[in-house]
Amino acid sequence: MTALRVLVVEDDPVAADAHAQYVDRVPGFRTVAVAHSRAEAVRALDEHPGVDLILLDLYLPDGHGLALLRSLRAAGHGADAFAVTSARDLTVIREGLSLGVVQHVLKPFTFRTLSDRLRQYAEFRTAADARGEAGSQDEVDRALAALRAAPSSPAALPKGLSAPTLRRVTEALRTAGEEGLTAGAAGERIGVNRITARRYLEHLVTTGGADRRPRYGHVGRPEFCYVWRLRH
Repeated sequence: MTALRVLVVEDDPVAADAHAQYVDRVPGFRTVAVAHSRAEAVRALDEHPGVDLILLDLYLPDGHGLALLRSLRAAGHGADAFAVTSARDLTVIREGLSLGVVQHVLKPFTFRTLSDRLRQYAEFRTAADARGEAGSQDEVDRALAALRAAPSSPAALPKGLSAPTLRRVTEALRTAGEEGLTAGAAGERIGVNRITARRYLEHLVTTGGADRRPRYGHVGRPEFCYVWRLRH
């Protein structure tokens, strides 16, 4: 089977590179281009008209990701899309489904999370391409089940990190708003030490869920402040 061609659309360069690397680690997928804006995505699709799947950040500097999809559909582009975002608005999710969003992957996520969903998508494409036309309701159900099936096991976190603590750190960072939190402040909020909190905060930065900013004002090395990526 020819590798499925993927366009990564993500405004943050670090996150975009990470997503592209994740895609290229999954057998059967290949990143053909990376775009950091809606305009760049349109140009990339003109240069690579055979794109099968778009990993789409919804909040782009020059427009909403769903507006991009809407314009692509009007122009006849048929590529499927994964919404890769921190947006949890069910109205947005519903609208995305009508525009060809086949998976909604919430940030922050691990390689395992994305790879599971890419493999599900590959199974769906293989089944659809092999059969062409479903002969029964059962065949339709099986094809959709391959796309919608839940992962067989929880996504793996880096060694030493736990999902419950990550949820608590994430919630603390989200509620802190644009002021953000230092590792020490985050640790105090959730009841862990500063070093532990920093490991979780750095994980959020690596996976695209948070930004790290230096905070000056004291003599010596600057202290880092972590801010939830509210625009996503």
